[in-house]
Amino acid sequence: MARKPGNEKLFAARLSKGWFSQERAAEGVTDAGKDALRDSSFAVSVRTYRRWESDSPGWPQPDYATALRAAFGRGPDHLGFVPPTDLGVDVPADYQEIIPPVKRRTFTAGVGAAVGLPWLAPSPASAQPSDRSEIRIGADDIDMLQATAADLDAIDQRFGGDRLWRAARSHLMWVHYLIDVGVYTGDVEQELRQIAGQLTTSLGWFCYDADQQDEARTYFSEALNTALLTQDEPLATRTLSNMARQSVDLRKPREAVRFARLAEQHAAAWAAPPRVAALLAIRAAQGYAKMRDEMNASAAIKRAWRAFDQGPSDRDPEWSLFLNEAELVCLEGMCRSDLGQHRRAVKLLDRSARLQDIEHSRNRGMCLARLAGAAIQEQDLDHTVAAARESLRLIDGGMTSTRNRRQLTVVRDGLKPYRKASGEARETIELLDLHIA
Repeated sequence: MARKPGNEKLFAARLSKGWFSQERAAEGVTDAGKDALRDSSFAVSVRTYRRWESDSPGWPQPDYATALRAAFGRGPDHLGFVPPTDLGVDVPADYQEIIPPVKRRTFTAGVGAAVGLPWLAPSPASAQPSDRSEIRIGADDIDMLQATAADLDAIDQRFGGDRLWRAARSHLMWVHYLIDVGVYTGDVEQELRQIAGQLTTSLGWFCYDADQQDEARTYFSEALNTALLTQDEPLATRTLSNMARQSVDLRKPREAVRFARLAEQHAAAWAAPPRVAALLAIRAAQGYAKMRDEMNASAAIKRAWRAFDQGPSDRDPEWSLFLNEAELVCLEGMCRSDLGQHRRAVKLLDRSARLQDIEHSRNRGMCLARLAGAAIQEQDLDHTVAAARESLRLIDGGMTSTRNRRQLTVVRDGLKPYRKASGEARETIELLDLHIA
């Protein structure tokens, strides 16, 4: 006869599945997690599962929470897990040394949101209801879900998407779960669906940054379909802008230009502010530059700057705020590099790297990597070495972006012909090998 453990709710759920041993339960949750996460390497050890059935187990990590929900058809809050009482988490010492607070809320809270999404703070939706079949969702829950989505985007801007996309996927699944089983008003339903749409395109971006390109295109397509069905013009605009950027990296420049033009049509439908117009113009410029169409690329760059110079607006959506002066200078520099104008690109990218703030460290890291790449084309070893090493310093500080590391691979390969003649080139190659292996 099975001994009743401390966590009676999980124990009862296990028995209801016919899993009469913890070993069998660990296997079952593992199988469910592999399917739900689409990750064949996912696994729950017997030791982990045994800890879950102890008295008052701590809240599971996002992937584990997803697996539990897939296995038992209910969330951790209904399986005896204890939600954290606040947003605080321990931050590694090296992060604390180099990273100041995020403007909207502290970095500690932001990372907490990413690590324990989406149930870090008690709310009416996450608290256990008196009737298990009923989860009521109100304004407080909407605020929490919106704040968490905004935190995800802020963390991406600083650290990149490699460690973020799985947590974002868990949060999106939670939002869809609330839409499916929650009790709410018509206004709350609309807000839930808007949050789901924005999270979907954010998740696509995180996957793109993590070089999960097929996953990214799937989420972008889902977000765009949602936008078209619900006539959410801002979501369509944002998603098509993201798709245009991805298409440049996938060496599909004509597709990038087409997406940028479609985004401009959707932007016109909601009279988007100048900052959005600037973003879409520079997206088109990137496509033209990849095609080596200097005339159209330069014209689009000029449109971008004319729009940007109109200044910020109260109507600027949060997803467009990353486009500051440093970022626009960087994107122009990338265009010039793709056009073969490497000397001009070096000046622009160097200026951008000096302008960019720490809140946009991922973008600064990409700018530095592109600067190193443009400088090597000019046989400017001093600029190449300095930019590459500064980009590596950001990686050491916690920035995780496969997209950035791939660009550094190009830099490493470009430095190889100088390995024998330059000690600095040789040392930089060795450092790059350590970081991008």
